[in-house]
Amino acid sequence: MSINIPSKFTKEEFNKLINKKLNNDNFQQYKKIFNDNYKKPKGSVEYTLKDGLSTEVLTKIDFILKRIGDKQFNSLKETAEYFRMLLDEKKYIVLFAYNGTGKTRLSVEFKSLGQQLIGDTGEKTADTLYYNAFTEDLFYWDNDLENDTDRLLRLNSSSRFFAGLKELEMESRIRPLLHRYADFDFFINYENSAISFFRNVLISGATQRVDNIKISRGEENIFVWCFFLAVVQLVVDKVESYNWVKYIYVDDPISSLDDNNVIAVASHLAQLMSGNDVKVIVSSHHTLFFNVLCNEINNAEQLFLQKNATSGTYVLKDTTKTPFFHHVALLKELKKASDLGALYTYHFNVLRNIIEKTASFHGFAHFSSCIRKGADEDEPIYTRIINLLSHGNYSLFDPKEMVEENKEHFKNILNNFLDDYNFNKKLFEDNQVQEGRE
Repeated sequence: MSINIPSKFTKEEFNKLINKKLNNDNFQQYKKIFNDNYKKPKGSVEYTLKDGLSTEVLTKIDFILKRIGDKQFNSLKETAEYFRMLLDEKKYIVLFAYNGTGKTRLSVEFKSLGQQLIGDTGEKTADTLYYNAFTEDLFYWDNDLENDTDRLLRLNSSSRFFAGLKELEMESRIRPLLHRYADFDFFINYENSAISFFRNVLISGATQRVDNIKISRGEENIFVWCFFLAVVQLVVDKVESYNWVKYIYVDDPISSLDDNNVIAVASHLAQLMSGNDVKVIVSSHHTLFFNVLCNEINNAEQLFLQKNATSGTYVLKDTTKTPFFHHVALLKELKKASDLGALYTYHFNVLRNIIEKTASFHGFAHFSSCIRKGADEDEPIYTRIINLLSHGNYSLFDPKEMVEENKEHFKNILNNFLDDYNFNKKLFEDNQVQEGRE
């Protein structure tokens, strides 16, 4: 990371700097670093950087200045270096960037920083398990063009992504995930590093197995995603074959899904990320996907990556307080789905999450305090409905539409909530431009 830190601060600038409030426990450490390395000689009106400081100390000062102020970088590599330092303090980074900004290249830069060559063998170490456009390239088709019968999806067995698969019984780990989303099945030939697919179909009233099928491109994406999720679970479970993983980097897993599935994918990913000690970065160009992640992952660093087309530099902006993002955008999405009647079971999960955060903001111990009661004040039926309907499994690729009765309950709960907490009605009008969006 190139180091560009001021050699001097005026007394006023320095006092403002060390009194700057940052919402984390590291600020006192930051303050100490400035006090230790900037000194004001007697009678001077300036604080001057000490001579002879190590590169490590200068790098730390540069990081802190970016952390609490202007986050500008000359390259994606510098941005990746900043992320690695940031993950010493944070557990999650959720990144939004428009297509063409360089999200996938950033994930590659991050991964590359964790690679080292071992001696004369040329073997590379790694510390990042990543999912991006290159992950799908680890799988490739052998279509048996001569006989058109043995259609196999082959694995790049030299990749650490596939370490120790046979011993780990990957079929039993992938299959429960896959069967939530698709109706085909598979078999892994570990010796040949190949996967064959089959499907049980109903023919003349009897179920028959059709082998060696060629699944569609969309089904292949689903399979690769489930394969990745199964590997992530191995990392979370601290399986020895994946003890090299320090970071997980997920870049745009929802590029081939429609909006009905985006909420479910994000919610499922947030569930998987919680409760483990692996550091995680998730990046996306999809605002709804980003909003759900920000809403469901506690204490994530929420950033917006932009590129200056003229200078070629990159800027990271904190989006925590930006009205364009998070719960307001989710409420707008829920209101739109409610008005159209296009309600799916996972919408209850999202609504509960928003109500829980509202209850916390208003100082209530339980989300039920923010739900208008039913006709009988002693019988909080809406609370029981949310409790019941917000604990189902997420269905990514086959979302279940609510029955009409539950749609009515959902509409009543949502509309009551919007009225009781007096949200700006203009937020839910079509083509409304959010205040504060740049």
